[in-house]
Amino acid sequence: MDTLYIVMPAYNEAENMETVVRQWYPVLSGKSPDSRLVVADAGSTDGTHELLLRLKTELAQLEILDTEEKGHGPKLMALYGYAVRQGAGYIFQTDSDGQTFPEEFGAFWERREQYDGQFGWRKERGDGAVRDFVERVVCLLLRLYFGVRIPDANAPFRLMKTEAVGKYLGRLPETYELPNIMLTAFFVKGTERTAFPEIRFAPRTKGRNSVNIPRICRIGLRALRDFRAFRAAYFRS
Repeated sequence: MDTLYIVMPAYNEAENMETVVRQWYPVLSGKSPDSRLVVADAGSTDGTHELLLRLKTELAQLEILDTEEKGHGPKLMALYGYAVRQGAGYIFQTDSDGQTFPEEFGAFWERREQYDGQFGWRKERGDGAVRDFVERVVCLLLRLYFGVRIPDANAPFRLMKTEAVGKYLGRLPETYELPNIMLTAFFVKGTERTAFPEIRFAPRTKGRNSVNIPRICRIGLRALRDFRAFRAAYFRS
């Protein structure tokens, strides 16, 4: 049986966390007993960690990743690295804000042997025009810098073979802020078999939306610098 690690970064998601965990935990059913749902919640101050500890006493395959990394990207890096070290066969990443739908996972899982990476495409997304615009700009930059055509580079609904993740993870700094974007680019540019199935993406109904335009601009400027470095190191013709 295939081992699946569902990984979730979390930050101050106490209003969503229990619902999201209970929605996604049944996805582990029918997979290897070594499969896990792993949440990284370092930095939360709203009781998220305490809630996870309570859930862990009930849900044997729930793990809380011990990491000091507080940012979304560094948490993803830590989660991916942990799944690689644990020998998972597949990694599925989603977020803990309740915007994705567990019932859409089954179709991804059924195709797992056909593709090395399946990345959700939020053709219609309910989280606002600003985020949609940022995603479109990111995909344009990936095309200009790396010559890859990607409809959605950063969707938190992705099933990847762990072997392929491990192949590229070491190219990124442990504190890198945009690992999903660059992993998608590496998968598409490399020899991996990829697909972009359309998924639904709901608006956030609870918790605080973290859209912060000045922060997005700062990360964007650093991303341009990073893209140049990645292009020089890994995307030469």
